[in-house]
Amino acid sequence: MKVSVVIPVYNEEKQINNCLYSLMEQEEKPDEIIVVDNNCTDKTVEIVKKYKGIKIIKEKKQGMTPARNAGFNKAENEIIAKCDADTILPPDWINNIKKDFFQDSSIIGISMPIRLSDVPITGRSTALFYIYMLIPRLMIGIYPLIGPSYAIKKTVWNKVKDKICLDDTKVHEDIDLSFHIKKFGEIFFNSKTIVDSSARRIINNPLSFFGEYIFRFFKMYYTHRHLI
Repeated sequence: MKVSVVIPVYNEEKQINNCLYSLMEQEEKPDEIIVVDNNCTDKTVEIVKKYKGIKIIKEKKQGMTPARNAGFNKAENEIIAKCDADTILPPDWINNIKKDFFQDSSIIGISMPIRLSDVPITGRSTALFYIYMLIPRLMIGIYPLIGPSYAIKKTVWNKVKDKICLDDTKVHEDIDLSFHIKKFGEIFFNSKTIVDSSARRIINNPLSFFGEYIFRFFKMYYTHRHLI
């Protein structure tokens, strides 16, 4: 079982080095790393080029969804693992992803808890993640895939890639993907594989994160209710 890692990037020169370093330090190395340059104007791509063996592809259409889709379509292996540029991965991340898929053939996706490493109030806790995900968990019945870290089978991606929503302003692209793939098998929640991510979205724009983000979820839930 081989794993392709996809990382969409847009002006991530301050974050990408830590993310890639955590990938290089994996106990079991990824079989492929694809960084999707989504029109970077800073030194992000220059930093990525310092790491050997990383494929860099260009996606001119701006947005997380088109950048992610470009990377997933290029991925060559049976498992696609996705992380954000500001994610720092535990050393056993790849190993745990492979173990989870191997243990049960009905698993088609893996979600994981997120720890916001730069929020002083929570420290090393995942409390904010579980609070924030309480409503989606109750309404959807699962912990959905979350952008900073998840994995899916390439075969399942091929089944839904022409059906998923493409407008970042109307959906959360990761939860939208969860809606579309859940009918094909189990989205397994591995509570022990905890990844660190930045709280910059909350810090820089709290009203959007706790207002518009939540409103978008309920709107998306209504339009996707036929998939539940």
